[in-house]
Amino acid sequence: MVLLRHIPFLQQVLLHSLTAFGGPNGHYGMMLKSFVHKRRDVTEKELLDFTSFCNMLPGASSTQTLMLIGYKRGGIPLAILTLLIWITPACTIMGSFSFLIHYLKINHISLGAFRFIQPMAIGFIIYTAYRMFKISIKNTITYVILWVGAIATFLFFTSPWVFPALIITASVVTNFSSKRIPQIGENPKKIKWGNMFIFLGLFIMAGYLSETATNNNWNNKKAFNLFENNYRFGSLVFGGGDVLLPLMYEQYVVRPNNTERDVLQMNKEDFLTGYGMVRAIPGPVFSISAYTGGMLMQPTTSTFIQVLGCALGAIGIFLPSALLVLFFYPIWHNLKKYAVIYRSLEGINAVIVGIMLGSIFYLLKDLVFNQPNSNMITIAIEITIVIATFICLQFTKIAAPFIVLACLSLGFVLPSHF
Repeated sequence: MVLLRHIPFLQQVLLHSLTAFGGPNGHYGMMLKSFVHKRRDVTEKELLDFTSFCNMLPGASSTQTLMLIGYKRGGIPLAILTLLIWITPACTIMGSFSFLIHYLKINHISLGAFRFIQPMAIGFIIYTAYRMFKISIKNTITYVILWVGAIATFLFFTSPWVFPALIITASVVTNFSSKRIPQIGENPKKIKWGNMFIFLGLFIMAGYLSETATNNNWNNKKAFNLFENNYRFGSLVFGGGDVLLPLMYEQYVVRPNNTERDVLQMNKEDFLTGYGMVRAIPGPVFSISAYTGGMLMQPTTSTFIQVLGCALGAIGIFLPSALLVLFFYPIWHNLKKYAVIYRSLEGINAVIVGIMLGSIFYLLKDLVFNQPNSNMITIAIEITIVIATFICLQFTKIAAPFIVLACLSLGFVLPSHF
């Protein structure tokens, strides 16, 4: 009965989930309009504080911010309801899209309309990297971290350890000096870390079951693999949905070609098509996980298994975001006293830009050199689309869905040999 008084708030969350385009930056503007100016669920200062806090955590930052608005209004139950209402429309659309792609393939229907979505997706990554560069790269150490991260990512892209290793190293390096961000005021009180046991326990359990399922060739091993992969992504991704692309691309496209193990695999075209299409729908960019989950479970003949793949992908990637934000926020005001947190974040943000830069070079290399049946005209068109996407995002007010529609139209209109 207590939740009944929150129905108007949940209705606004649903409306937000159906109209929030543009990724975290666009979502923040709409939250400001809907939950601050219109409904006054939180103040502008509280929303800014929520956003700053969530940007310091791995996971889906706009999702975490919205959860905190629900948490402030009605505690953990309302925060969980807010999460479910927010992610369901986008995950349903992207999960359904995996069925559409599968249907088109098995019925030999041309996917030509989607062929320019792939270079468009790279354009989005370049735009995000440029925006993050302007914010995060400010001094010598961040420039060094940027280029080390970019070179290491490009050279060791096929290694699953390169991304967590770079993030950990960067967070340590920026703590060698206390001059840029000194410790001011009283030392913070001791933090009780007991609540992290659930998060870490699930992380370890998911990894153990995934590895055991693969080694013992369980019949349902792919379900364990899928959940572990997405839980790991949700636990390690700083910087939002565009940073998620390199991890997923390495895991599902590059890594299977460099190992003899039977691992989850997607082809590059399907993966980048889904990543481009998620830009055309409202809601969190992390909903791409429902699409990849459905696509990765397609080799089975059971519709139920594919639906399960969509669900496991979404649950796996959003669960760490929920656990982290609900466990850390109660101690946020204590954490803010630790200068080491801000120093680590400085390094993490810098290396994220480096990872994105190295990933861009890697994706462009694949775009130019690793495409079968491509010609110079096709490559020139795709590079032009990459550049045009960046220009539209950076210098015009054209919304992302219209850019997606333009690329779909171009793929439909141009002859297939282009």
